[in-house]
Amino acid sequence: MLTNTLMIQGTSSDAGKSMLVAALCRCLYQRGLRVAPFKPQNMALNSAVTADGGEIGRAQALQAQAAGIAPHVDMNPILLKPSSDTGAQVIIQGKAITDMQAAAYHDYKKVAMCAVLESHQRLAAQYDCIIVEGAGSPAEVNLREGDIANMGFAEAVDCPVILIADIDRGGVFAQLVGTLELLSPSEQQRVVGFVINKFRGDIGLLESGLDWLAARTGKSVLGVLPFLPNLQLAAEDAIETSQASTATGPKLIVAVPVFSRISNHTDFDMLRAHPEVKLIYVPPHSRIPACDLIILPGSKNVRADLAQLRAMQWDQDILRHLRYGGKVLGICGGYQMLGECIADPDGIEGPAGESKGLALLKLSTRLQGEKQLTQNQGVLCLTPEGDEAAIPVSGYQIHVGVTQTKEKRCFALLENNLPDGAVSTDNQVAGTYLHGLFDQPEATRGILAWAGADIEVTQHYEMLQEAAINRLAEMCDKHLDWTKITPLIGKLTGRGS
Repeated sequence: MLTNTLMIQGTSSDAGKSMLVAALCRCLYQRGLRVAPFKPQNMALNSAVTADGGEIGRAQALQAQAAGIAPHVDMNPILLKPSSDTGAQVIIQGKAITDMQAAAYHDYKKVAMCAVLESHQRLAAQYDCIIVEGAGSPAEVNLREGDIANMGFAEAVDCPVILIADIDRGGVFAQLVGTLELLSPSEQQRVVGFVINKFRGDIGLLESGLDWLAARTGKSVLGVLPFLPNLQLAAEDAIETSQASTATGPKLIVAVPVFSRISNHTDFDMLRAHPEVKLIYVPPHSRIPACDLIILPGSKNVRADLAQLRAMQWDQDILRHLRYGGKVLGICGGYQMLGECIADPDGIEGPAGESKGLALLKLSTRLQGEKQLTQNQGVLCLTPEGDEAAIPVSGYQIHVGVTQTKEKRCFALLENNLPDGAVSTDNQVAGTYLHGLFDQPEATRGILAWAGADIEVTQHYEMLQEAAINRLAEMCDKHLDWTKITPLIGKLTGRGS
């Protein structure tokens, strides 16, 4: 087997693959190795922009941070961003190339695999070891043909595989044994051991099951990882609509309606973590509650999510909120919805057509093929007096819309005096194309002050992620069997903890 590549696959989505890859990257980085994360194919609406203007999964950017390196498009050569239940935008090595239906993409996998192997080869030549994350489960029998995300990749590069399962879901032994049974004989041999994730309670009560598992499969249990409460780690894609801030007696209540194709909801992680902010995710078929600030998030299919907003009567809730003096902020797709019109004449995100916006800002948007992918810095321009002119703001843009505005004030003034977004004349409504607005404390403090709360903000998003990554690494250092893991990667032999 290839000696500098180790792959983590899971018994299901959200089993802990992203987390374990990040933890291993940090553990190996702390051991002085040059390590890089890699995910052959990712399907997610949370994405990040690399320094050279490419787009990759948000989880791979986090894993790069864990490895102490800058994110690069080779770390996630295939990114699929769903725009409907059967279609997705296909991003190859950082650039959007086309939109495809699921059946068409299945036939396209041979082409995609070439990009996957090319990116992996480049990383393998630069780094001591590559820690690879699979996607979903390798036992999806209907997707096995032409697989590039799990065992198809592992077989192609000849690397060992660790299988992780989430005991918190229940049935962990069935998860592991069942997954193994559905693999081919060569794939079964490729699995070198198991990791059990999110264990709570007395480990002594689990040991007989671990012995049975090892005897039943002939595979070692490489570690049992305990459940880590309050782990503030950026989600790869899924969002828990029931999960809200635990702030008691908050100074500010923020509501975020959850669209069907909500994108980059990691924008709100810092608000959810702040002890004086109560952030509420509003799921479909629920009304927006009384709050101080409504934030319309990004969307991968803006016109369809705008139709959903109206179907949920959220437009009425927003108007009522404004009548009572509340503030509304739109980010990216949410910004576009605040305007008077969204036109998609070429069918970029769905059927060609035009949708009437909420008409809360004097602007219109036309969707076009070329995607804007930039990292930006500037200053806030939220108040008429410009009191916050010295407040820095930074973020990244991922959108295909070109917006024309008649509003007199922009949300922020970026590099080269480039205006971004808009603010209404009455100062109640604002919109911006910048994701990651709340990652820096200065901008967060300024935006929350605009929303009506004087809140001290000191923590950077990167610091929050660093703390979470270090917690994961400490856990894995303690609970993984490094005497069995280190020989799996030739560069590590004899250098275990």
